Parts: sequence; C-alpha cells; structure tokens
Amino acid sequence: MNKIIVSITGASGAIYAKCLLDCLVKMKDQYEAVGVVMSDNAKIVWETELGNKNYANYPFEFYAKNDFNAPFASGSAKYNIMIAIPCSMGMLGRIASGVSDDLSTRAADVILKERRKLILVARETPYNLIHIKNMETVTLAGGIICPATPSFYSKPQTIEEVAYTVVHRILDLAGLDAKGYRWGTK
Repeated sequence: MNKIIVSITGASGAIYAKCLLDCLVKMKDQYEAVGVVMSDNAKIVWETELGNKNYANYPFEFYAKNDFNAPFASGSAKYNIMIAIPCSMGMLGRIASGVSDDLSTRAADVILKERRKLILVARETPYNLIHIKNMETVTLAGGIICPATPSFYSKPQTIEEVAYTVVHRILDLAGLDAKGYRWGTK
C-alpha cells in the first residue's frame, strides 16, 4: 500500500497543493498514509492566493519543516511516493545538490536513494539555465519533473478545473487513479 509525502513549498501555486490534497482525501483506499510538510512561506502563499488557512483542516499528519523524527526521514519507513507541489526553484536546487537541510529535502534525498518515486511540480517561469541543469540532475537521479503546466483539451471552466488538469497528471505519474480526463474518451 502506498505511503505518500506531500511537500508544499513557498512557490506561487497553492491552488495545485489544495487540489492535490482534495483528491487525496477522496482516494483514501489507494494509500496507507499521507504525511505533509509545509514551509512557513507555503502557508503565507496559501493564505495570500487562496484567502484562507484551510490547509490546517485536512485529515493528514502534518510535520514541522525541521522534524527529522518524521517517519519519512528514513527509508525504513517505506514511504514510496513524494510529491513537492508547488516546488520552488530553491527546493529543486537543494535536492539537486544533495543538501538535506530540512525535512522536505531530507525526504526527497531518502526517496531518491531508495529508488522510489519523486515528483517535483516545478512552478517558475521562465527557467534560467541553473533551473534547467538542476532539473536535469534530479531527472538523472531518478526524479520526475512535472511542471505545473495545465492542459486545456478537457475544456476546464474554472481555475480549479485548470489546476486539476495538472494534479490528475501528477497522480497518474504517482501510479494513483484520480479518475481524471483521458484524451480520446468522453
């Protein structure tokens, strides 16, 4: 059974994190545990962009950003999926460099060393060469870079529907079934 880490950084795009958490609430038969780490900046961005503090209302275990006693700070806890959403370029750079200076970067390091699934939802534009090289490094190490680039063939009508086009793709990459839109189906 899946054990999932969700890391929410301070990059713009709190809507993506919200939609992912909303999906995970509905998919509880597909995982055993969800651990969430939110940076202080992530909370500020959520409150600014979404106008609330509803991140505190989700039924998941939340861990402080420096809680190295969290189970997923070790590979022995067998967490097998990590999604950083949105993933700031700072976090991407620390992961690419092997800097484990907080729980999110330590968890990413563990996921990579154990050859498990790391999905970084990059949220920046434009990318500079350092960002691109860091994405290459993480990709070569086994991670998946999934930019927060929505699709429009499902004809989304609201900002949340646009965000869900990215979140459903992320869940597909994680091996979970969110029942999202599929090309060529009705």
